[in-house]
Amino acid sequence: MNVDMTVLMGVVAEKGMSLEKLISAIENGVAAAYAELPEAKPFGRAVLNRQTGQIVIWVPVLGPDGEHIDSVMDEPEDFGAKATSTARKVIKQAMRDANDATIVGEFSGTVGDVISGIVQQGRDATVIYVDLGRVEGKIPPNEQTPGEEFKHGDRIKAFVVDVKQGEKGPEVTLSRTHPALVKVLFALEVPEVKDRTVEIVGIAREPGHRTKISVKSNRQGVSPKGALIGPMGSRARAVMDELHGEKIDIVDFSENPAVYVANALAPAKVTSVEVVDLETKSAKVVVPDYQLSLAIGKDGQNARLAARLTSWRIDIHPDKPSERIAKPKPVVESEAELGAASEAETNEGGPVSAE
Repeated sequence: MNVDMTVLMGVVAEKGMSLEKLISAIENGVAAAYAELPEAKPFGRAVLNRQTGQIVIWVPVLGPDGEHIDSVMDEPEDFGAKATSTARKVIKQAMRDANDATIVGEFSGTVGDVISGIVQQGRDATVIYVDLGRVEGKIPPNEQTPGEEFKHGDRIKAFVVDVKQGEKGPEVTLSRTHPALVKVLFALEVPEVKDRTVEIVGIAREPGHRTKISVKSNRQGVSPKGALIGPMGSRARAVMDELHGEKIDIVDFSENPAVYVANALAPAKVTSVEVVDLETKSAKVVVPDYQLSLAIGKDGQNARLAARLTSWRIDIHPDKPSERIAKPKPVVESEAELGAASEAETNEGGPVSAE
């Protein structure tokens, strides 16, 4: 039972592994294989000679009281081939583990960033598999945007949520729903965001439908909204195309909560904003009658996203609440009907009206 120490040292140097840890793994693997033999003696342990590469099984000799008296070498018949095979398996597994650790370390640096890959046909139809080169990423159902469909071979950009060592190798979890996906996509398109001239302060997103982004400029004379929109809207359009047409509202951030709330309700025009309670962050917003539905949005989406973006509770009211309109009286078409109506008023003590 021998291991080529020259090869072993080469593997250790190439993979950056610990020699002692690898030798310990080989010894444990061979000892476990020995213990499975029918003729194996209790407490047998494998020892690898660091100079010659020879693996020997040592079995303790115990006294009447269980004390260790001596150790003897055991050489079961035909065990040499099994021990050598076990050592090879351990070395290969250690190499895979070292390679996986390298990949995990490499991709751990991409957590919180956007990565590009090619969609692959996967085993599970509910999961989107993405070829990232050295490893395969996964977009689970809860990280997929409703309505988005990808085919085998499509190029895709996704946000890296987590990287870890799984039971079957490195696992890279990706997301198409994370709000930060929009932020990083804009950073890729807008140099002013990358160099921090323009800062994205907040993001509220309903994936596949609408996103609101608040921005501010850290340099005088630079329009933050203009930077994100780009010439002829090219930058914002590029991000929306990557998100398959998801609408994006870009609004100006303000330290003044009333102004910030008003901006967040764009594209609706706001008449006034009253801070009701600063501690609970509650505000009353008044909008023109004809802007009420726009301010609230379809199924309350615009108001909901504005509240999430600003972290304020927003109550929206029209500036001229519609008054109740009385139902008109029926038109009297003949003298007979007029007489009947007069008689009814006399009997009931007043005019007839409906609300």
